[in-house]
Amino acid sequence: MLHWLGVQPSYSRPRVSDDNAYAESLFRTAKYRPEFPAQGLASLQDAQAWAAEFVRWYNVEHRHSGIRYVSPQQRHAGEDQAVLAARHALYLHARQRNPKRWSGNTRDWSHLGVVALNPERDSVVNTAASAAHTQNKAA
Repeated sequence: MLHWLGVQPSYSRPRVSDDNAYAESLFRTAKYRPEFPAQGLASLQDAQAWAAEFVRWYNVEHRHSGIRYVSPQQRHAGEDQAVLAARHALYLHARQRNPKRWSGNTRDWSHLGVVALNPERDSVVNTAASAAHTQNKAA
């Protein structure tokens, strides 16, 4: 059908960082930044400067939903545990002050252990690596 429609098929692997869904999500985040240059940029250097600042913001300031709304920098520095503990305490306090507002449990602010972009692939890779390691020990 793709060939019939004149569409070049993509041979990229699904659920990898350069897969369309991940790229589109990143593009949307960039395009909805207030400082996004909707009228374009004057030069390659301007574009590189804008992209560098976006990457800095994305990693240092932007709170990512996949890691419980902390920044990647907080996560990598180990600061996320204190942030999440403070949020959990704040929610518990708010629930105690106004229990009628809460119909169930508060949001889960527990620390996430391992975070993976492709957990399915990672489990397959780890299983294969473990099997290879066991096979090498036996040899």
